[in-house]
Amino acid sequence: MLVAVLTADLLFPGAGSLKDKRRRLVGLTARIRSSFPVSVAEVARQELWQRGTIGVALVTTDAQLAQSVLDKITDGIGRDGEVELLDRRIEFFHPGGEWEE
Repeated sequence: MLVAVLTADLLFPGAGSLKDKRRRLVGLTARIRSSFPVSVAEVARQELWQRGTIGVALVTTDAQLAQSVLDKITDGIGRDGEVELLDRRIEFFHPGGEWEE
């Protein structure tokens, strides 16, 4: 078993309130969930209007599949102009083992 985790740092350009940021974030996370078999949550910077961090997790047995899915997710972030991807990190965890990058 393999757990793949994507951490994505996001910018919400022009967001003038937390409500505006949340609206954009809800749309993004809903699109990700509906398109891929993953779990998604906001994991940092919840109090900032124009910044945020999401975590995306995928459980699989195939590292190449996990990398491909998480790459497709990051490629799709920002296509609508509502959100910009500033940075990302992908890590792999083998339960009972060590983290890999």
